[in-house]
Amino acid sequence: MRIGCRISYRLIQPTPIIAMLNVHYSRFSDLERADYLVTWPSVPLESYRDAFGNWCTRMMAPAGVFTLSSDGIFRDSGLPDPIAPDARQHTVQDLPSETLVYVLGSRYCDTDLLSDEAWRLFKSTEPGWARVQAICDYVHNSVSFDYMQASATRTASETLTGRHGVCRDFAHLAIAFCRCMNIPARYCTGYLSELGQPEPHAPDDFAAWMEVFLGGRWWVFDPRNNTRRTGRILVARGRDAADVPLTQIFGPGTLSDFDVWTHEVDGAAANIGTRTQSAPGLPGPA
Repeated sequence: MRIGCRISYRLIQPTPIIAMLNVHYSRFSDLERADYLVTWPSVPLESYRDAFGNWCTRMMAPAGVFTLSSDGIFRDSGLPDPIAPDARQHTVQDLPSETLVYVLGSRYCDTDLLSDEAWRLFKSTEPGWARVQAICDYVHNSVSFDYMQASATRTASETLTGRHGVCRDFAHLAIAFCRCMNIPARYCTGYLSELGQPEPHAPDDFAAWMEVFLGGRWWVFDPRNNTRRTGRILVARGRDAADVPLTQIFGPGTLSDFDVWTHEVDGAAANIGTRTQSAPGLPGPA
């Protein structure tokens, strides 16, 4: 799979930026060609891992148009998200210590406001996989997807009240419900291909989903699509979207270009190393 992005800002002054755009280390073994982060104009880059293990890159961007881009090739099994209908729910006292942060409320997952409703809706469901699936079914059927209703500040409880949002809102609400039911759940962002999906396809974009801890391991659930998908490649994970902004700019700026690509390539194309899309001023197709 060929995956990448191009994001441009118009900045009125030199501005610090932190980018979280490289594929997660858990997919490193699937690397065919590295998705190196490139900027135009070129600036020094400094990389580090955050508290959740995500790869972050910091930089000082000059005033004017500033572009970040990546373009990599990754091997994917082509299999849909795995399932385990018999995966059991752990009692809180039996949860591994490192999962406990994911049963607590967070910036966008306001469990204190949703606990009563969660128990009203899901207390009679069978604990474990069936309960998480019931939560995903409810969120998928209760919330309408609408790009025009995107909001950077909408919380899970506000999504439940308004009944509309984008993929991050679906994920936040399902995560909050899981946590209310004492099931560890964490927020994920990354690439999700349209392989195997009926046409016409929507323009490629980054996607949000969740991972839930059941039966001793983490499992992918996707309340937005609510179906098993292929070509899902993780970039970052955290408590909610506040932990994994794709770009964080520390000053005034306007997003002027945003492009994401995710598509299948054959082995020959993967070895050529071409770039089908490039930032302004960067080399075009080889």
